[in-house]
Amino acid sequence: MYTLTEENYLKALFNMANETGEVNVAELSKRLEIKMPTVTSMMKKLSEKKLVHYESYKPLRLTDKGKKEAGLIIRKHRLTEMFLVDKMKLGWEDVHDIAEQIEHIQSRVFFEKMDELLGNPKLDPHGSPIPDKNGKIFWKEYSKLSDCKVGEIVTLAAVINTSTEFLKFLNTRELRLGLKLKIISIEPFDKSVVVMYGKRQTEVLSNVACERLLVEKV
Repeated sequence: MYTLTEENYLKALFNMANETGEVNVAELSKRLEIKMPTVTSMMKKLSEKKLVHYESYKPLRLTDKGKKEAGLIIRKHRLTEMFLVDKMKLGWEDVHDIAEQIEHIQSRVFFEKMDELLGNPKLDPHGSPIPDKNGKIFWKEYSKLSDCKVGEIVTLAAVINTSTEFLKFLNTRELRLGLKLKIISIEPFDKSVVVMYGKRQTEVLSNVACERLLVEKV
């Protein structure tokens, strides 16, 4: 059993880890908006529980145990988001904050039943992979819409940024996961992209938006 605060630290470390799996204390402090001495104190505590590799002035790394526990917290969060969208019919822009609260429920059977009712989904409503029962995440390789070429047809597979503002932006343009997009043109000056989808609907998407959309080539 871990406290809500400990779980939030583990999840933040997991989400922030770069290719080497390392995060420094200053980065973690900034992400969580918590003073560095407080973060350092928590890292020492998590180190004693064998969840984090901690040494003064060196990058932080989750242990194998820490990765598993963080993965299980993320599993609960993403299963909850999927349940709220699939079964309760909430919008994908409305589920994050609710899932933030529910993910701290400790009952394993609660989330196993949720998983069963959903039919054991592999992805959450935003296209992110749901970790398995051992906390393992299986990533799938996607391309950014910003990296696509004129004439290509792609399927919108996931969103990198799941802020309410961005998801509402996609809603107003009827852009949703599973939608096929055709790249009509790319503006050389600012890299904005004109896409066609649905009933020959066209939309101009900024480079900022395209950087946040992950696609799979058809």
